[in-house]
Amino acid sequence: MAANPQHLEKMKVRQGYRNFWHTDLLHTLQADTPYFCFTFWCPPCASYLLRKRALYNDMSRYVCCAGYMPCSGRCGESRYPELCLATEVVCCFGNSVASTRFLLQDEFNIQTTQCDNCIIGFMFCLQQLACIFSIVAMIVGSSEISEASQLLSCAADYVYCTVCACMQTQHKVEMDKRDGMFGPQSAMAVPAVQQMSRIDQPYPPSVGYPPQSSYGQPYGGYPPQPSYAQPYGYPPPPAQGYPASSHPPAGYPPQVLPK
Repeated sequence: MAANPQHLEKMKVRQGYRNFWHTDLLHTLQADTPYFCFTFWCPPCASYLLRKRALYNDMSRYVCCAGYMPCSGRCGESRYPELCLATEVVCCFGNSVASTRFLLQDEFNIQTTQCDNCIIGFMFCLQQLACIFSIVAMIVGSSEISEASQLLSCAADYVYCTVCACMQTQHKVEMDKRDGMFGPQSAMAVPAVQQMSRIDQPYPPSVGYPPQSSYGQPYGGYPPQPSYAQPYGYPPPPAQGYPASSHPPAGYPPQVLPK
């Protein structure tokens, strides 16, 4: 079956998210130990409660696997949402955890860190390796390979349960943050008002610029030029920027125009 173009586009958009989880997978046990134990020993119950909480307890919004799977919207969710969700978390537990994760990431623009990607990728690789060993042991019939495959399968199951518990605890902590259980967030506070140049202002505010000098003062803070005494017999200099008060200046004979 061909991939849905909308899902492919959503995956590309998800790569550009800039927010981060409130806690990464390595510190979920430290962030909420009781809930980690709860989701480790009863993962379907935790997945059910987390999906319902992610939907703000509005089950009319429920869609199977949060709309990320081909079966979404075709399982009678609108008539029996609680029953469909219970069936999803029991029969498709891995998809239910991943769907809740995608739902939160798309709502809050949360990216997955490289460390979290490595942990999840290691879990998948270990499961695939255990499956390959089981197939080889079945074909060859060697008892040693069979025992090794069983040990590898047990390790893969343990890692799977642990990583799923970490992921669900991570989701729970993120929704605690969403619901304001950690107090007001400084990062979400309204930024201070910035001064901007507007049309109704005659002059833009001088923010980040040196004060402008008044008219007639030299620009750049240069010292005033020294004044020199006027030699004897010369008229006084005219005022700055203005012509002399009388013309011709005193001390010269009047000019006579020829007739």
